[in-house]
Amino acid sequence: MMLLAVLTVSDRCAQGRATDTAGPAVVSLLESAWPEAQVAVALVPDDQALIAGRLVHWSQEGAALVLTVGGTGLGPRDHTPEATRSVMDREAPGLAEAMRAVGAERNPYAWLSRGVAGLRRSTLIVNLPGSRRGAQESLAAILPLLRHGLQIVAGGQSHP
Repeated sequence: MMLLAVLTVSDRCAQGRATDTAGPAVVSLLESAWPEAQVAVALVPDDQALIAGRLVHWSQEGAALVLTVGGTGLGPRDHTPEATRSVMDREAPGLAEAMRAVGAERNPYAWLSRGVAGLRRSTLIVNLPGSRRGAQESLAAILPLLRHGLQIVAGGQSHP
């Protein structure tokens, strides 16, 4: 069974001062796209070591895809891209570029997102924005790319 994971990164949600709506929305999209997969979830505050630790954990567990939600902006506590880069072996910049380009069609502030994407071993890690709408639109923009990318990472050779 394929393991997928969603990590919400939010100080306010971790402290119980806000409710995570973006993470569950992303889980719902993943379950629709991969009904046969198991989807793991976690919530951590905006702490680079905790984020990196969770990414490493899921990679070691064999997750095919880990999506982070939040911590990609310009705020002083937004460290998700740095945590992701610290554990990646190879970047996949086109995914982040595609999300920003599609997002900017509706909201020019999408260009301020610092999210990254790449591989840790055979786990594809992608940073999504923290807002529900931003996360949903970003994931929807790259979903076909993710499906093909995961096939290639798993050893597939064919291209559509």
